[in-house]
Amino acid sequence: MFTPFQNEPYVNFADETPRRKMEEALARVEKELGKTYPLVIGGKRIDTEHRTESRNPANWSQVIGHVAEATPDDAELALKAAWQAFPEWSRTPVEARARILVKAAAIMRRRIYEFSAWMVLEASKNWNEAYADAAEAVDFLEFYAREAIRHTQGHPTTPSPGEENEVRYLPLGAGVSISPWNFPLAICCGMAAAAVVTGNTLVMKPAEQTPVVAYKFFELMELASLPAGVLNFLPGMGEVVGEVLTGHPQTRFVNFTGSKDVGLHIYQRISHTPPGQKWLKRAILEMGGKDGIIVDDGANLDGAAEGIVAAAFGFQGQKCSACSRVIAHTKIYDALLEKVVERASHLRVGDPSKPKNYMGAVIDGDAYKKILSYVAMGRTEGRVALGGDEASKSDENGWFIHPTIIADVSPNSRIAQEEIFGPVLAFIRAESFDHALEIL
Repeated sequence: MFTPFQNEPYVNFADETPRRKMEEALARVEKELGKTYPLVIGGKRIDTEHRTESRNPANWSQVIGHVAEATPDDAELALKAAWQAFPEWSRTPVEARARILVKAAAIMRRRIYEFSAWMVLEASKNWNEAYADAAEAVDFLEFYAREAIRHTQGHPTTPSPGEENEVRYLPLGAGVSISPWNFPLAICCGMAAAAVVTGNTLVMKPAEQTPVVAYKFFELMELASLPAGVLNFLPGMGEVVGEVLTGHPQTRFVNFTGSKDVGLHIYQRISHTPPGQKWLKRAILEMGGKDGIIVDDGANLDGAAEGIVAAAFGFQGQKCSACSRVIAHTKIYDALLEKVVERASHLRVGDPSKPKNYMGAVIDGDAYKKILSYVAMGRTEGRVALGGDEASKSDENGWFIHPTIIADVSPNSRIAQEEIFGPVLAFIRAESFDHALEIL
């Protein structure tokens, strides 16, 4: 039915054409800043008394948009709308559902620079990180369209004489997605695409920090002819609408990406069966990490240093996959540390709308304070090899933190064990490769 899946290719912003297209997209998006964005429930735009003001983390004077803030009553209405849309949508042939995703992918592909520009401004991603996020969203749409068709065809099961048996997958019902701010398009899109293409309906609650990017994705799905009520846009505070949605007896499943603490809280909530709930809720919970890179004494130190810097400081270290610990063999520890410090010291920090800047701002003031508290902790748990005092200096107009490296850290120290979610890297010494594995 469709051509074989292929990943969306990246571009090289050193080339004139991609660079010009990105500059033009940023200029267009900047003209759209400051608009008001409503809730969308069952296809109806709904404004609310309270609104969230989304601001550019790298330029506080820039208001990205004013976004309606949902209430518990709105959460009830959104779930009701999703269930009302479910019977017809679940009976829609999978080929028709998949074609909507492929159509959405085609639209996003044509507007990929525009979506990238929104992420540069609302999430403070540099050009490459933002474009990769948008390309991954295209991949999700294309991939899940094809996978839905494959899985809906059914497959044989254990044979039994005199019987004809097969397995078929059925849509679950109305669910909830709670997406993060660090991949505000890709993960938001992936959660929604997988749910709706398999015949489910969804209440989509984006992160409070990046609701405008999520609204732009919702608009795209409408443009691709997704029926009203199949996808409902419900921005709001997690502790308000998130609590209602995850604990509601009519919520069939929850897709979440975010912190470990919030993920565990959601897991506890969905494990209960309140009155009126006739099923066990399904959940996909993607939480944090404390990733480490082991460098043994036979490694290429230049290559290792290049990879470490990219993994630790790309998007300001705000990824569950970011390298936050280097565990290095004692024979090459000092030489590797020197190379990593040298490379990281040349990273440019500033407004990512300017392509010369590799690192933008951290997402908001709360993240800024938390990260700096870990920097202060690092001074007591290790030796500051880069950053430290410099990291405490904020640019006048943004939440900027410079790359920070803490050397000679104990494997059991807090800075080596707790997720920081910022540009802070711990260096740990290992006596052997086996010792490094024990530390990891």
